[in-house]
Amino acid sequence: MRSAPSRRQRPPSSVPAEPSVPAEPSVPAEPYIPAASLIPAGRRRSRCRGLTIPVNLCHAGTAATIRHRLVAFSNHNRRPNSKQAALNSSSTDSVSTSSSTEFALMNRYWSAANYLTVAQIYLQENALLREPLCVEHIKPRLLGHWGTSPGQSLVYVHLNRLIGQTGAKVLFVSGPGHGGPAVVANVYLEGTYSEIYPQITEDDAGLRRLIRQFSTPGGIPSHVGPPTPGSIHEGGELGYSLAHATGAAMDNPELIVACVIGDGEAETGPLAASWKAPAFLNPARDGAVLPILHLNGNKISGPTVLGRQSDAQVSALLAAHGWDPVVVSGDDPAKVHPAMAAAVDQAHRRIVEIQQDALENGVKGPARWPAIILRTPKGWTGPAVVDGVQMEGTFRSHQVPLSGVRENPDHLRQLEDWLRSYQPETLFDESGRLLPELAALAPAGDLRMGATPFANGGADPQTLPLRALENYELTVGVPGSTKHETTRPLGEMLRDIYTDSQADPRFRLFCPDETNSNRLGAVFEVTDRCLLEQADDGGEHVSADGQVMEVLSEHLCQGWLEGYLLTGRHGLFATYEAFAMVSASMTIQHVKWLQHARELEWRKPVPSLNILLTSTCWRNDHNGFSHQGPGLIDTVLSLSGSVVRVYLPPDSNTLLAAAEHVLHSRNYVNLLVVDKQAHPQYLTLEQARRHAAAGASIWNWAGNELQEPHPVVSTAAEDAPETRPDIVLACIGDVPTEEILAASWLLQRYVPELTVRVVNVMDLLVLPPRDAHPHGLSDAEFEKLFTADVDVVVGWHGYARAFHQLLHGRSIPERFHVRGYSEQGTTTTPFDMVVLNKMSRYHLAMEALRRVHGHFDGAQTLVEHCQRMLTRHEEYIHEHLEDLPEIRDWVWTPPRP
Repeated sequence: MRSAPSRRQRPPSSVPAEPSVPAEPSVPAEPYIPAASLIPAGRRRSRCRGLTIPVNLCHAGTAATIRHRLVAFSNHNRRPNSKQAALNSSSTDSVSTSSSTEFALMNRYWSAANYLTVAQIYLQENALLREPLCVEHIKPRLLGHWGTSPGQSLVYVHLNRLIGQTGAKVLFVSGPGHGGPAVVANVYLEGTYSEIYPQITEDDAGLRRLIRQFSTPGGIPSHVGPPTPGSIHEGGELGYSLAHATGAAMDNPELIVACVIGDGEAETGPLAASWKAPAFLNPARDGAVLPILHLNGNKISGPTVLGRQSDAQVSALLAAHGWDPVVVSGDDPAKVHPAMAAAVDQAHRRIVEIQQDALENGVKGPARWPAIILRTPKGWTGPAVVDGVQMEGTFRSHQVPLSGVRENPDHLRQLEDWLRSYQPETLFDESGRLLPELAALAPAGDLRMGATPFANGGADPQTLPLRALENYELTVGVPGSTKHETTRPLGEMLRDIYTDSQADPRFRLFCPDETNSNRLGAVFEVTDRCLLEQADDGGEHVSADGQVMEVLSEHLCQGWLEGYLLTGRHGLFATYEAFAMVSASMTIQHVKWLQHARELEWRKPVPSLNILLTSTCWRNDHNGFSHQGPGLIDTVLSLSGSVVRVYLPPDSNTLLAAAEHVLHSRNYVNLLVVDKQAHPQYLTLEQARRHAAAGASIWNWAGNELQEPHPVVSTAAEDAPETRPDIVLACIGDVPTEEILAASWLLQRYVPELTVRVVNVMDLLVLPPRDAHPHGLSDAEFEKLFTADVDVVVGWHGYARAFHQLLHGRSIPERFHVRGYSEQGTTTTPFDMVVLNKMSRYHLAMEALRRVHGHFDGAQTLVEHCQRMLTRHEEYIHEHLEDLPEIRDWVWTPPRP
């Protein structure tokens, strides 16, 4: 068999040393679609090196001459001048090199992609119809989506042409990811698929394996998931394609991200928000996003909104968001191919012009980036009518146009006619290999969209530069005796990451208008909020060069970050805890992506998705019930343990230790749950590192079971005491930690004979058994911390049911008595929040006394004290509108003089 790379060599004659420019390429005389009121009727001559573009392909309102640069292509010269190198790497005169012969070849290539798409959906044998089609050749289960596939293949073929003529680096994002067989077909035709999966050879045997694996057990999924080379976006849950594309373009100046958006996806909220990208893409620093809005008019069983609107309406929508749209429309390939080629080339020229102007003259506002509106029939080239019902161009072609093929002879015959209409014998040679003249249309090497390194760990993956944590350490004397805003030192750490990566930007903070609120404002000492729109005089730290991404959409923040991470860079998504649920389903989808990607040896690891949940339920007392909800923890606990991590640092130094770990990690989704307000500080940096590495430890200073000198922190793996306390108090989260410590203080002060152990858990997932999560403690380690049978009273940040599910598989789980958030909230005082949810120090102390065995002097006195304090609290906050002074000012002191 000939090796895959050998057919990637384009015949020398197909790449001219300098693009030839005919005076007038062949273009149909009539407009392909009316441009309504946006452009006067008739034909307008575009001043693009003699190219005549039909009315609908002229940019609305654009009459300026597009400047041309004919500069030799170079693959080199990366940062700090990578944008200039990218601009110099591609010629802008590509449209004029086309000819009717080239379009005929492109149409055959497109036919090959369509043929393989249909074959993947229907066939298990006879891949190239070497014999008449029969029932045995048909899969028993017909799965897949045909409707979007021809349009996506059309886009792919024309992007191949652009790459071949200009050397552009293009990342393909398939919003309608259910068109998976089309993308797989194109990646196979360009040769990448066989290089990554050597068993899928470029011959008859390989084609058989290709079609048999699609949507079958042990094969590949129906969508453009992690197994698809070149993909960073599955397109299963719709709405995120343009956000992912925008994030991928950030700080990737040499990249064009071509994003196909289905008109069904265009109806989702996240996609509607994503059109704001021009306000955030800096053409002097970032790459370009080329949205291709594919209007085929129909969803699964009904019409789409944009698909039924006029070209003028859709163009006006995109123009209002800052894009410069062109429209390509039709159902005749002979006309659509030249129209699409003109649109893609014109878009590329405009991108180069925008970026060149920004480099030479500076950024003066949002660029009017090009966008393409592509209107073609759903299920194009498929069966026009099935059983007397219109199929092509309707919702009925969304999935499998011909059903029951094994049972219905007419459908079997119609399927064979459909497959043979692509004339596979004119596309593949006798061995089953794509003919050389067609193979030559694909780009070579890493320029192939399936082989682009941008979609596989990034073009230049590097470790994030982090300074020593000692630069940010908070000095801690007596544990729990001082208070500090927990997240503020993290902001200083992020500031220095920005400073140290300025020469090679690879980090961004994404936050929905809450950077200062979340005490991360130190970043504004060295950078700004990114916004290309005109800022008012009162705007603070806003500029086109800013690298802090603030937009009031959790979907956009997380979507941008995911695109940024999947192309090899690093970041942090900081958000109010309750509103992380807005994008919770995105988190689920990202976990699923990473879970699958980790199983593929060829997939390089990508930086982890790090989510900082702050302004937590316990301290959003000022905003009220709507801002109180720890639900994202519950959401991720049900997901794959190979991917998910949850950390609840109790203070600033432990947060720094956790941040250092997660920012260096790859292929995980890390939740950091910590409040931004002033809280007691407990551990030195050295102690914090030990505690973070162990995930949980005994805080000897907070209990009284050890009388002799003891370490501040005892871990299960090292120096846990062998004694048996009367009660164990466990705390997870900053506010629960303070309340547990105060409860321990009360127990030791009022009931001195009671031996108390305090365990702090920072890594939530040490709690389940090791067979349930890789971080899980062994049974022996678990019992060193929590004993084998002593009752444990737990102060927990989240919902009690979430904690109990973690203990499944542990011995005597019923001995854990959990107090957490129980959906009791309002606008009230901080301490009243823990009282309402019965997790106050008084509730915890009384719960401990209920769970100990035996009688202890002072127990009843303490119960009465707790009850009095709860009554006093209720009266005081209603009269004085703030917490009791002894609550507000409480810090840890030795319980016994």
